[in-house]
Amino acid sequence: MSAIKVRHIDHVTLIVKDVQASTDFYVGTLGMQAVERPAFNFGGAWFQAGATLIHLIEEHPESGPAGYPVEVLKKSSRNHHFAFEVDDARAAAATLKQLGHDLIDEPKTRPDGAIQMFVADPDGHVVELCTSQP
Repeated sequence: MSAIKVRHIDHVTLIVKDVQASTDFYVGTLGMQAVERPAFNFGGAWFQAGATLIHLIEEHPESGPAGYPVEVLKKSSRNHHFAFEVDDARAAAATLKQLGHDLIDEPKTRPDGAIQMFVADPDGHVVELCTSQP
């Protein structure tokens, strides 16, 4: 038995080129709440997504590149991504389209009955929005 027991994901960190564009996406489009961020000596922002925090770090010489770390030939649901549960993934997809966002994958039903759809943030990070029960 392991001596370590993970309780939950505390935060996800993303490197971004434009903190304001990413804030507009995560807060303005996805409805997350901006939260206080410590006074680091580099740019960024923090958001609350349920029990999980999203930490943005503005791209700088020590951060590594924004977006995917390697060139991805085709963004899809089978690439690196992270997921947020929403009330209605189909409605979320319709809203994203109305706001001018191109979807990576239209809403679809997984074999377990959950609905999932995929979109990219301003830096190309693939974000899944899913609904556990249809």
